Amino acid sequence: MIKIVVTGSNGLLGQSLLNLLLNESYKYQVFGFSRGKNRSGREGFEYISIDITDEKLLKEKIKGIQPNFIINTAAMTQVDDCETNKKDCDILNVEVVKWLTEVSEEINSHLIHISTDFIFDGKKEKGYYKETDVPSPLSYYGLSKMKSEDVLTNSKINYTILRTILVYGLVYDMSRNNIVLWVKKMLENKKEITIVDDQYRAPTYVKDLALACKIVMDKKATGVFNISSSKLLSVYEIAQQIADSFKLDKSLIKPISTSTLNQTAPRPAKTGFDLSKTNKELEFYPKTFKEDLERFKETL
Repeated sequence: MIKIVVTGSNGLLGQSLLNLLLNESYKYQVFGFSRGKNRSGREGFEYISIDITDEKLLKEKIKGIQPNFIINTAAMTQVDDCETNKKDCDILNVEVVKWLTEVSEEINSHLIHISTDFIFDGKKEKGYYKETDVPSPLSYYGLSKMKSEDVLTNSKINYTILRTILVYGLVYDMSRNNIVLWVKKMLENKKEITIVDDQYRAPTYVKDLALACKIVMDKKATGVFNISSSKLLSVYEIAQQIADSFKLDKSLIKPISTSTLNQTAPRPAKTGFDLSKTNKELEFYPKTFKEDLERFKETL
């Protein structure tokens, strides 16, 4: 039986991972770490209510379980909050990763860590970043995730970093919104929305990210991999495709430029991923956002 600890098990990716892994409960024994009560709507795994920013408690609990894999989905991801609360950002995004790395080394666990396109400055001409491209973050959030990657790459443990972009999906109990659900809801309520047309992303369906984690475990793949949809779109185009997919009124979507937004933290202009390493080594072939939206619609 493969023992797996999922940190942040109440989150979007955390719950998606539980849904995927618990389908194979004969193979995986799953432990979910999160704050408060179990919000996943799932049973058949051991839920541990924990503040993972308590180093002693975190390490104690993990040593008690002796997992084969730790999947770290917990992070402070609100980009502007990270800019204004650097201390909180550092603890959750960097210190926790250090502690997980230390305990992984002690008990010989494989640590799977989720990172982001925001480690890049978005100035690469075509916008498709490879795993080997040199990070140059614009925001404190991006910097914190770059530091977390450095912790792993400088360690002696078995690790896998999965970089991802603009994750969306739907799980049992959502504490936070994501772009697809937000655009859909606003347009269903006939509300006009303004969307930037000069930032480009390749959104990631959460089920793909969860599946990538499972493939990594099954293949015992190590190193850095990119996980996102396959084609760069402006955020404005993303919103339009959501409207098309759900047959909603596109005329309610108004384009604006980033400079008019007054965001606390700067965002990279253009961040997509070159997926050739993911295709080759993980034998995983992400699709376009448009195709993923159709799959997402079926689950709704």
